[in-house]
Parts: sequence; C-alpha cells; structure tokens
Amino acid sequence: MLSQSLSPAVSKLFREDGVPVEWAVSGGLVDYPFAVEAMEARAAAIAAGEAPELVWLLEHPPLYTAGVSSKDGDLLDAGRFPVHRSGRGGQFTYHGPGQRVAYVMLDLNRRGKDVRTFVRGLEQWIIGALGEFGVPADVRDGRVGVWVERKGPGWSREDKIAAIGVKVRKWVSFHGISLNVEPDLSHFGGIVPCGIQEHGVTSLVDLGVPATMDEADEALRVSFRRVCGDVVKGEAPT
Repeated sequence: MLSQSLSPAVSKLFREDGVPVEWAVSGGLVDYPFAVEAMEARAAAIAAGEAPELVWLLEHPPLYTAGVSSKDGDLLDAGRFPVHRSGRGGQFTYHGPGQRVAYVMLDLNRRGKDVRTFVRGLEQWIIGALGEFGVPADVRDGRVGVWVERKGPGWSREDKIAAIGVKVRKWVSFHGISLNVEPDLSHFGGIVPCGIQEHGVTSLVDLGVPATMDEADEALRVSFRRVCGDVVKGEAPT
C-alpha cells in the first residue's frame, strides 16, 4: 500500500467545523439526465443551507458526455451510444458499467473557496484510492485526470485511469470523477477521451488488479476521509 502525503493547499478541503459528508451508493445503472437533475437540485439545496454535502457513487449505462470545452471532431462515432451535452468542465468522456462515477457536491464556502485547490484535492483523492491497491498514479501538466505509467521490455506508455470534470455554482460543486474499475475499454473508441489522442485508457482490472466495485468504493471512502474529512451514510437520490 502506498503512503500518501497531503500538501498544505490540499488540506484546506477539510471543513473547519468537522461536519461529515453524506456518502451514498446507488445500485443498478442510473440514467444520466436524472443524475444531472438530482445533482443540480442537491447543489442548490446545499447552497441554500437546506441539505448536507453529498458524495454520490453510481454507474451509468454506456454513454458519452461532452463538457463545455468539447470539440465536435473528438466525437468519432456519434451513433454508438447516447451523447449528452454537459455543463461540467472538460471535453468528451465515456461512462458505462464497470466504471465508478462519484458525483461530489461539496460546499466550497466552507472549504477554502479555491477551485484549483478543490481540483487538486480530487486528484489526491483518486491517487490515494489507487494507492490502496498498490497502483502508483499521478497527474500530468496539460492533461486532465489521473494517469498510470506502464512499462515492458523496450517500451513504456502512460494511460488514463480516472477522469475529472466538475462545475461550481454559488461555491457548491457538482459533477465529479470517474474511476475505471472494469469497464469495456473498447467503448472509449467512439471518442477522443478528453481531447488527448496520443495516450490510452486503462482500468484496475486491465492493470492486473482484480478489484470489485465494492472494493473500489471502500478505497475511495478511505482516501476521501484523508483529503476531505469524515463521511456518514446517506441516501442516494431516487
């Protein structure tokens, strides 16, 4: 297991009052338009002081989403899966079974009001979760997401294992991250993921780590507590 250290900037993601974040997991596959509607409603309630913060873990049916920076030319096969235009940051990404999506609704008014620090915290969260499986990962300048380096006799390459795409409204975040546990990696072939052509995508299982979704969830929970503070069981939107 890898040890993780947090920079002073990342430590700002802890709430000074120590109030825990609700942590909820949906079973089955969650329709994307419903998820967006539920996220927006919860984020508005958090901003109004009417609901606690929430991390919502789920899986989607196969689909592509286009962030605000997406380029039409990066959609290589428009008829393969449904395409959803999204208000989150970033470009095209894929969601589907075997990929853990975590939608993060945090009140940044209470966590430093710094979007860059928030994104660094999300990166550290994913890196720490991968460390629970002994998988070294890092970020790269000019490339969004979390990456792993793969090597063999006479070759090496970097593959993306997790994506990040967030939106902040009234200093409350929504959308979030996706971690590839065991998705069908061929499904990424219908897009240029995040506009990056010269690198591939991978997953825990593709790396030889036979992780279950429950195990991935536990690793995410452990790492989240190190970066953002304690969690309590919550109810997923229905």
